[in-house]
Amino acid sequence: MLGGDVVAAEHEDGSMAEPVRARRLTEDEGRRLLNYVRRGKQGTIRMRRAMIILASSSGTPAPSIARLVAADPDTVRDVIHDFNARGLAALDPSWAGGRPRLIGPDDEAFVVATARARPARSGLPLTRSSLRKLAAHLHRNPTRRVRIGRERLRQILREHGISFQRTRTWKTSNDPAFDAKLDRIDEVLTRFPKRCFAFDQFGPLSIRPHHGSGWAPKTRPDRLPATYRRTHGIRYFHGCYSIGGDELWGVTRRRKAATTAWPPSNRSGRPDPTAHRST
Repeated sequence: MLGGDVVAAEHEDGSMAEPVRARRLTEDEGRRLLNYVRRGKQGTIRMRRAMIILASSSGTPAPSIARLVAADPDTVRDVIHDFNARGLAALDPSWAGGRPRLIGPDDEAFVVATARARPARSGLPLTRSSLRKLAAHLHRNPTRRVRIGRERLRQILREHGISFQRTRTWKTSNDPAFDAKLDRIDEVLTRFPKRCFAFDQFGPLSIRPHHGSGWAPKTRPDRLPATYRRTHGIRYFHGCYSIGGDELWGVTRRRKAATTAWPPSNRSGRPDPTAHRST
């Protein structure tokens, strides 16, 4: 050891190894490395590695470079070896720290498929699965066991565009002649658009006071009692829509009429008694 710098190393056969040094730089490599060091706009890692390569190519030993860039001498030697093998690609290290991944693409696909399926189909006595319950089910799944934490599970679901949502419902008809009736409605709408009407009812509607607006002193609005007696009953609204004329009207009734009967008050709004009906 001379002045704290390791000049050479001894092989097993007793011969001395040459000190680690970067190879001779080309003009383009030297120009790019100088730009990285002088401008300092390429990031701290790239700038420090450029300084190591420049200093080594000029003959500076590895321990001295390590003190210059505040790094370990072994790190400096690794950078020099990497540059001699890959060139300027050594400025961008491909670090992959940590243990190898335990969950592969096939496992991720299985996790997504399990999350999208209903819990009852997987044999779980649940109506919905939280992250904790889903992770526990994946860990105990006899078909394919996947050990995964709740945070990683949340990340995988988010990457695949899956979020926790409420279930939606829909209505379908069990009428065997449903398609035939739809064909008839399409025919009538095409041949007699001005004689077709659609009607429906809405209710029950409670008759109760609603919030209004008016002038009042600041922070002293007019107030209505929260408890009151509803002595006016309820109402039902029967509406009718003219498909050909794009017109909507309706009436309010005290009683609920049959939905299959066209209210006479709505019928009187159109003088044509032979108008077709579409529900």
